Amino acid sequence: MNRSDQLKKIAGEKAAEGIRDGMTIGLGTGSTVYFTIMRVGELVKDGLRVRAIPTSRQTEKLALENGIELCTFADVERLDLTIDGADEINPQLDLIKGGGGALLWEKLVAASSDRLIVVADESKCVETLGMFPLPVEIVPFAWQTTARRIEKLNIEPSMRMGGAQPFVTDNGNYILDCCCGSIDNPAELHNNLKVLTGVVETGLFIGMAKTAVIAGESGIRILGEDI
Repeated sequence: MNRSDQLKKIAGEKAAEGIRDGMTIGLGTGSTVYFTIMRVGELVKDGLRVRAIPTSRQTEKLALENGIELCTFADVERLDLTIDGADEINPQLDLIKGGGGALLWEKLVAASSDRLIVVADESKCVETLGMFPLPVEIVPFAWQTTARRIEKLNIEPSMRMGGAQPFVTDNGNYILDCCCGSIDNPAELHNNLKVLTGVVETGLFIGMAKTAVIAGESGIRILGEDI
């Protein structure tokens, strides 16, 4: 395991300490949350009782392989806790997410959670969001016109590819990775994008995370509320 994966493992396993017996939780998607899911599987084998809603088909498969009971929003109204990763985190705990392609499901789960814990290695911490291209999920029909609307915001959208064809999300949509430059007002940009016809959701998660677990060479840092 390389050093980057070691840091992700430390952060992912630390976040699992926030899970209590009997909780209904959301399980995020990505390389850091992978280690959280593996740890939750170990705790379940030791007797922890939890139910989980996954944020992607990939997470659903991994959770089932590790013996984690799954449920849906037909079964529950709210989640006690969601643990997920991020592509960028600013000091206010605003996030860019969606690098793994699950941003819509991730936001739906996060918005239905009493608490969102973000796990990441220290490379994801930035003073200002925007170095990482902002994922924007759009409907496939007339996607070119949606891209042109986005361009009018002085943004450079690029179709995310999955081989020779556009990448398709679990919801059957496309993703445009948008070069925005420094995002000084994430909430304003999110709102400006959301009102555009054809845009389903943005990868800006504003004011949603309560806690960030950051693993670095000097150890674990907790930003925001304690675990």
